[in-house]
Amino acid sequence: MTLLSIRDLRVDFRLGKHQGEVRRVQAVGRDVAGESVGVSFEIAENTTVALVGESGSGKSVTAMAILALLPDNAERRGRIEFLGRDLLSASRAELQALRGKDIACVFQDPMSSLNPVFTVGRQLCEPLRRHLGLSPRQALARAEALLEEVGMPEPKRRLAAYPHQLSGGQQQRVMIAMALACEPKLLIADEPTTALDVTIQRQILELLASLKARHRMSMLFISHDLGVVGEIADQVVVMRGGTVREQGPVARIFSAPQDAYTKALLACRPTLAQRGARLAVIADHIAGAASVAAGKAKDPQAPVVITARALTKSFWLRKGIFGRTEFKAVGRNGAGVSFQLRRGHTLGVVGESGSGKTTMGLALLQLHEPNGGPSGGEVLFDGQDLLKLDKAQWRPMRRRIQIVFQNPYASLNPRFSIGQTLVEPMTIHGIGRDAAEREARARAILQRVGLDADAVFAKYPHEFSGGQRQRIAIARCLTLDPEVLVLDEAVSALDVSVQAQVLNLLKDLQDELGLAYVFISHDLAVVRFMADEVLVMQNGDVVEQARVKDILEHPREAYTKRLLGAVPRGYAAASAG
Repeated sequence: MTLLSIRDLRVDFRLGKHQGEVRRVQAVGRDVAGESVGVSFEIAENTTVALVGESGSGKSVTAMAILALLPDNAERRGRIEFLGRDLLSASRAELQALRGKDIACVFQDPMSSLNPVFTVGRQLCEPLRRHLGLSPRQALARAEALLEEVGMPEPKRRLAAYPHQLSGGQQQRVMIAMALACEPKLLIADEPTTALDVTIQRQILELLASLKARHRMSMLFISHDLGVVGEIADQVVVMRGGTVREQGPVARIFSAPQDAYTKALLACRPTLAQRGARLAVIADHIAGAASVAAGKAKDPQAPVVITARALTKSFWLRKGIFGRTEFKAVGRNGAGVSFQLRRGHTLGVVGESGSGKTTMGLALLQLHEPNGGPSGGEVLFDGQDLLKLDKAQWRPMRRRIQIVFQNPYASLNPRFSIGQTLVEPMTIHGIGRDAAEREARARAILQRVGLDADAVFAKYPHEFSGGQRQRIAIARCLTLDPEVLVLDEAVSALDVSVQAQVLNLLKDLQDELGLAYVFISHDLAVVRFMADEVLVMQNGDVVEQARVKDILEHPREAYTKRLLGAVPRGYAAASAG
């Protein structure tokens, strides 16, 4: 039986008037050869349909159009039927009655969806009381049972917690519990595992699959990760540019894709099975000219640029009114983190959330608050121990060791144009004789990272996509001629095609400039592509350290094996298992 039917859906956004006419941009549906083509697909009962495609393909807009969760300037046309009811003509009251009860949503970032000033219990009880009419006591008991059902540890205690007191995986479990509170017939999951590490991602995927089977609900699963889609979906709808390029059973889409775009999406994702010199890029693959250029061979005797010995990092936690206690975030067993990083090489750092990866990376650059807690061990760079430098001594070092963060929008000043963003660090560090020389250098670096300097120089960060912003963040680092880049989950939020472009760019820059990378990631397939050596971290300690090939093909520790076992491997592995 068909639960949801979407027929010829088109969504436009009004952008105001120009010369007396209303301007519109097409987000879903396109005019092709003089004919308007919309999006059409169906979701049957107890079935998971996945929407896949690059950022901007129209996946999320299509899903949000179902319950009219789009901005006020959105215009929807076509037909959306849920159990025979046309949702496009439904009133606001009818839609509010559906939302959370018959159709529920789980979004990518739970922290932005959960109310930070309400406890978990209060937020879980709200839909139960609104839609099911439960009393406060009944709602609280049901909320505790829901948290237990989604695998939340100590569910009763978590009811009194606020969202910021939970980990990312726990927050997502709360969102899933809220979505399932009224036992909906359809769950819309919009990138629910994108920002989670592999083990938490595995837990959430298994949770969703078991809940779907237990409640016999259908799911619309939106993702750019084809490995995840291959494991969870029954049907796949491939979207690009607001239109459907291909749809069908997951087995057929993965084993015998018909559309060139689908083939390109499957080809550009890094895998654990092999390590090529470069990743296929969508445009080149479609054109039949995917790059196969060999990467530059690594020099095993290249000079060492950073040596870390027994690096530890602690934070002070309040104890009582005036007291404090030391919490060791890195180096809990006393051994700390030790490694050597050579010029032109990449050190991969992997582990679950809370393993100490990012804390270790920030400790290398002393980017934690000085009074936040002590650092121990030593980090030698050009004969100097970075942990013992004062603020004045650190300034010239900042030029030579740079960092690229996970979220480029949060690290780029929204009030600075791209030109100002690149020129400012050169001005601070005295690079270039004058403003004209600094601007010329900035433009040249933008070209080097694959951006048209003339087109982007005067624009602002909000005018760019995630992949473009990450290129700008990398360009800003390059203005200072660094020797080392710490890349903290620098590609984890990007879809597979943009991720491939940025990873290829990083490899090209490493080959051209001899850059050394500390590459922090929870994506082991990406680490396989980028790294030469890998540190595996758990609870602040290094549990395994070896060449990337040895770690991924012959892991010694049970924890490393568990990380590898949690990596989504797509339809073939899912069906084989």
